[in-house]
Parts: sequence; C-alpha cells; structure tokens
Amino acid sequence: MSGLFDDFRSEFNKPNNTLVQLILVNVVIFLVLLVTKVSLTMAQNSGYGFIMSQLLIPGDINAFLHKPWTLFTYFFTHEEIFHILYNMLFLYWFGRLIDEYLGNRRLMGLYIMGGMAGGVLYLAMYNLVPYFQGQADTARMLGASAAAFSVAVGAATLLPNYTFHLLFFGPVRIKYIVFFFIILSVAQSAGLNAGGNLAHLGGALMGFAYVKLLQNGTDLGRPIYWLADGWSNLLRPKPAIKVSYRQRSNANTQASTYVSSAGAATSSASTPDQDEVDTILDKISRSGYESLTREEKQKLFRASQRN
Repeated sequence: MSGLFDDFRSEFNKPNNTLVQLILVNVVIFLVLLVTKVSLTMAQNSGYGFIMSQLLIPGDINAFLHKPWTLFTYFFTHEEIFHILYNMLFLYWFGRLIDEYLGNRRLMGLYIMGGMAGGVLYLAMYNLVPYFQGQADTARMLGASAAAFSVAVGAATLLPNYTFHLLFFGPVRIKYIVFFFIILSVAQSAGLNAGGNLAHLGGALMGFAYVKLLQNGTDLGRPIYWLADGWSNLLRPKPAIKVSYRQRSNANTQASTYVSSAGAATSSASTPDQDEVDTILDKISRSGYESLTREEKQKLFRASQRN
C-alpha cells in the first residue's frame, strides 16, 4: 500500500503532468468516498449522505447559495465505477491533444472552466425554465462529464480533422465523435439524467469558446492559472536565507543571470518565424500531425494566433 501512495506522490511531483494529476485526483476522491460509504454503512451510520450533500451541486438556487463551493467540488466527485471510468477515458483521449498542442496549463484551465460552465448552465436551466423548476428541489448533480466534454470540444475545435481509430469503426475524425456526443446530450436533456446532459452542453460551449478566443489571442484561463500559481507558491517550501558579505556584486550577477534566462524563455515561447512554420508544415505533409513533437505542435498553434 505504501508503494501505491509513493507512486501517487511521484506523479504529483512531476512537472507538466496535469492530465495524469487530474485523473488521479478524481480517482482518489472516488476511492475515499467508496471506503467511507462502505465503512459508514457497515457501522449503520447515516453520515455518508451528509458528506455527499456537501459535494454534489443542488438544483435549487437557494440551496446552492448555502453551498457555493459545490460548483467546484461536483466535477471531482463520482459514486459509480462505470461513471468515473467513462469520464476519465474521455478526458484522457482528448486531454492528450490539448496537453500536446496547448500545454498543461491550458488543459487545467479548460477542465476547470468547463466544469464550472456546466454547473452554471445546470443551475440556470433548473431555476429559469418552467419545465425544470418543479424538479429543482430534488435535483442533484455530480461527475466530471461537463469538464471532460469541455476538453473534448476544445480538442475538436482546435484539431477537427485529427483521427481516432475506433474499434469496429476504424479511423474517425474527432469532430464527428464530439458531434455525436453533443447530439446525444441534446436528445437526453429532457430525460432521467437531464441535469447531467445540460451540464455536458455547458461544458461543450465553454470548450468551443475557450479555444476560439485563444486562437484570437484571448486566454479565458488566466484567472485559473493565477490561482494555481498562488496555491503552488503557498505550498512550496521557502529557501533558507543566506547572508553574504558580497551582496552588491552577487545582486548584480543574479540580476544579469535573471535577465539572460528571462530573455531565453521569452524567445523560446515567441511566435515562430515563417521558415520554422514551413518546416513544420512540410513535416506534416510527409508524416502527418502525429509525427510532430510537443514543441512543434505548440509552435504551430502560436503561429496560427499570429495570422
């Protein structure tokens, strides 16, 4: 068991590992809730219902205002094994593309903002549309479907002709796969799982808007990155203070080093020139998108923002 925890810890300590970390957070919460449910049920304790009520997002707006954190916690919460399996597979397949082409920070932003957009649309529909208003008091929602849909639609918006090889179907472009699931959600938005399917559509809208705006130079995920950086800096141990008698010369050396490294970082993330773009496009024509390295994919995206 200790080896399992060590594996989890090592995955969280790896840089640029956001996709695996998101999946692990969902899995760990699922396992903790599963053990809690079994333990409390065997002890004939009804506390599990209270715990879940603090994590699920309610349909009634007044109930939600008493638990606003559920707009965030619901899309990390699952109760059924096939529910989390489906969501995590969906997230993994499409999240790899977002991670490769846009980077791990954009993947995190797309996941979180998609989940929140799904929750907002769910609340709006259950409190503003007469068909759903009568069900708002008993409506509850959980699961990462809206967040995963946001990532999937974002990937399909960015790379509509990218191909997945599906069992029994062969090669299928991801725009058709995503379109099928959106139509399925629309068809089921008045069924037994209406809330979940409405959230899918909210996540889908966010995924489309996020990538389209990003291509035009507007990054909706900046507040998410800022919060994530603040949390990371809070948890990072502070280095020990060293006293130096050559403070002035050291400060000058450090300043010049910082300027040099900052300039290198800026140049590496700058928009590629036309020769680099032509080289990448030639590689695509010879070997396809799959042959590009992570850096080449992100350079191609930056070049598309320039045009």
